[in-house]
Amino acid sequence: RAITRATMMSLLPPLAMLALGAVAPGRAAGAYRAPVAARAVGGSAFAYGASTPAARSRRADPRMALPIDLTGKTAFVAGVADSTGYGWAIAKALAEAGATITVGTWPPVLKIFQKSLETGKFDEDMILSDGSKMVIEKVYPLDAVFDSPEDVPEDVKTNKRYAGVGAFTISEVAQAVGADYGKIDILVHSLANGPEVTKPLLETSRKGYMAASSASAYSYVSLLQHFGPLMNEGGAAMSLTYIASERVIPGCGGGMSSAKAQLESDTRTLAYEAGRKYKIRVNTISAGALKSRAASAIGDKGTKTFIEYAIDYAKANAPLAKDLYSDDVGRAAAFLCSPLAGAVTGVTMYVDNGLHAM
Repeated sequence: RAITRATMMSLLPPLAMLALGAVAPGRAAGAYRAPVAARAVGGSAFAYGASTPAARSRRADPRMALPIDLTGKTAFVAGVADSTGYGWAIAKALAEAGATITVGTWPPVLKIFQKSLETGKFDEDMILSDGSKMVIEKVYPLDAVFDSPEDVPEDVKTNKRYAGVGAFTISEVAQAVGADYGKIDILVHSLANGPEVTKPLLETSRKGYMAASSASAYSYVSLLQHFGPLMNEGGAAMSLTYIASERVIPGCGGGMSSAKAQLESDTRTLAYEAGRKYKIRVNTISAGALKSRAASAIGDKGTKTFIEYAIDYAKANAPLAKDLYSDDVGRAAAFLCSPLAGAVTGVTMYVDNGLHAM
């Protein structure tokens, strides 16, 4: 009971002494310096609760910002066919950070996309923050529902929309990218399709359900199977999912909600397997509703579309009552694909103005 404060201090470890306001021997009160561990990270002592004016000013210093630098990295973005979707926004954000951009485009729209690039239709949407224009180094034809040439049915082989595009299966595109670039660092899966997406699940056929799963979920597995060996250690793969994976979203039918749930589950398993095998990270972004060209096609002509209802609902009910832009998802993707997220894998990151929390 009679123990003195001095005696108590001698029994406590140094960090506990700091918490009680102790002063190191030979140092005046108010002259405390941050521990070495804190000084080693840019001089910020916030980890140990330092409260000197200098520490407070350093925390607010804008020079403490961590830039995303992907210079020297090569990215393959699967699922880019215009400038309105998340795939484009992700490619642009990666380019903004200095990455070399290559994309995979669905064969039936490949020529239209290439012509739009050549004629400058997308020029305004390609401008980066420094005034330069995003460069898409190469566009590959890609139909991600086919793993190898043997999987392609005759009616597709003879379809005029596939005529003259060259090899387009996942394994063939991976081989082509490997031949052109050797190794890549970033793999983006921005693919989803459900032929019966407008049907309620109760009315969805087995064929329609399996087609949604194949195009929207298994395609990610296949991409990692074939691109994983091409990826540099420390690389990152990411995909896009939607809240319908875990909440009931009327209008998102045809097995698409099930496919997104599969995608998120596969993300966790792939994070483990690809992390151990290839030493890469695997994540997915649960993005909010965006009025892209593909999403706008869901619904009957002449009526309010599913995506318009989804956007209105989100803006009325999300914690952040504001518009969601494709660039919001692009920047989040750039973070996940950068060294700043070097310890982040197996994650479903919500970029939806907080709607998932409601």
